Amino acid sequence: MRDAAVGHQCPECVAQGRRSVRPPRTAFGGSAAGRQGYVTLTLIGLNVLVMLLAVASERGGGLAGGGFGLIRGTTTQLHLLGALVPRPTIYTDTAGSVIAVVQGVAGGDHYRLVTSMFLHYGLVHLLLNMWALWVLGRDLEYVLGPFRFLALYLLAGFGGSVTVYYFGQQSGLTAGASGAIFGLFGAIFVVLKRLGRDTSAVVPVLVLNLVITFAIPGISIAGHLGGLVWGAVVALGLAYAPRERRTAVQVVVCVVVLVLLVALTLARTAALT
Repeated sequence: MRDAAVGHQCPECVAQGRRSVRPPRTAFGGSAAGRQGYVTLTLIGLNVLVMLLAVASERGGGLAGGGFGLIRGTTTQLHLLGALVPRPTIYTDTAGSVIAVVQGVAGGDHYRLVTSMFLHYGLVHLLLNMWALWVLGRDLEYVLGPFRFLALYLLAGFGGSVTVYYFGQQSGLTAGASGAIFGLFGAIFVVLKRLGRDTSAVVPVLVLNLVITFAIPGISIAGHLGGLVWGAVVALGLAYAPRERRTAVQVVVCVVVLVLLVALTLARTAALT
């Protein structure tokens, strides 16, 4: 028997009662599954795994000529294979020998718009992004739920890559989860606004990251700003969907953003070829 408010109940009665009660949801449709942060942890694990694979691939030679690039952040064979390169490019080593001929997104390697989101240059680059993902991801996954959070993360990162495809360096290698991370910054601001919460703790951190984006050479400005904008757009659709048709509206918003990004990619490819 199980203790109840009045007397006791048998286990079968308790189970039947639980089935008749709808599980609690957050204001954005998130369920109790988001409290565990499984998607956030999985994304972190995937980024770390790709980093280890990149280091392993460096033994085959990279633009920096071998060595252990986990800390230095050298370009490895995996970077040549998966980093974002808009136009077809020939890469050579310091002696002028050809290392790789990369077709780029315009040459048909559209997968680079996604794979580049999981590649990083060096341990510091990885740790900074994963720390931000850990801090922002758990809160957003809790309020949005696992699937909504995953859609937000991937669409923000994809949006950052598409923005680089339009406005970034056309022959350079661009990699990192920063576009998706900036999308999370935009999303947390939108969510706090929707809940009527104070955003004073978020704005200074976001402004500081934007200053760093423009101040330090080599950082992808297009990727950061693109991720921020697209992440905020997706978050607006997730946060302000009417409760009566919340899930349907949220799905439509995510699908529309995905279709728009794919259309922009195809339009850019047609323009470059």
